[in-house]
Amino acid sequence: QVQLVESGGGSVQAGGSLRLSCAASGSIFSIYTMGWYRQAPGKQRDLVASISSGGTKIYADSAKGRFTISRDNAKNTLTLQLNSLKPEDTAVYYCKLDQGRGAYARTYWGQGTQVTVSS
Repeated sequence: QVQLVESGGGSVQAGGSLRLSCAASGSIFSIYTMGWYRQAPGKQRDLVASISSGGTKIYADSAKGRFTISRDNAKNTLTLQLNSLKPEDTAVYYCKLDQGRGAYARTYWGQGTQVTVSS
């Protein structure tokens, strides 16, 4: 089992910044992908950004140029720097970890952290 604990959410005004962190613990393989997703009220949960063990990053179009994802493999931590925040970035942000292949593939989610951006 893997446990994910997010922190760093909060309320900011438009144009502000926040830094989200996710700490992973438990049975973590050496190769895994981590990512941030978000879900606004009444909407589906969507990818914000992800990063592989090798450092390959994927960003949603809405995140490009404003958000930066990074990870520390030694500490099993994931970070998302949110800059130039907009009201439409308001959502619950979830940390996700994917590891294993085939029948051993597993997905884990954190409990989420609220980000609220006011205009």
